[in-house]
Amino acid sequence: MSEVVKPKIGAYRRHLLVCTGPRCTANGEGQALFDSLGDKLKAAGLTEGELRVKRSRASCFAACKGGPVLCVQPDGTWYYNVTPENMDRIVAEHLCGGKPVADLVFHQGPGDCAEPI
Repeated sequence: MSEVVKPKIGAYRRHLLVCTGPRCTANGEGQALFDSLGDKLKAAGLTEGELRVKRSRASCFAACKGGPVLCVQPDGTWYYNVTPENMDRIVAEHLCGGKPVADLVFHQGPGDCAEPI
């Protein structure tokens, strides 16, 4: 029997979960958002260091309206209508500045930025 190797992940400050499922965005906008994040995070200096952001795809959050939908963890902040322009705001204001973009938040769970919206 082969030995299972323990995976390793580098340190990160936030983890972005992007819904790429067809019920959220029937025309592939969620996947396009995910694909664009690498360049956006790199341009903002968020691919290394203290503010490093990790990103992952999710196939469904069961929040199937107003997509693309993005969740920022551990902050517990859920965004809807994450267009390329709105993603630029989220990167600048939330990921770099630490303050959620209130007009794009549809749910705020427990977490580091858990303030009533």
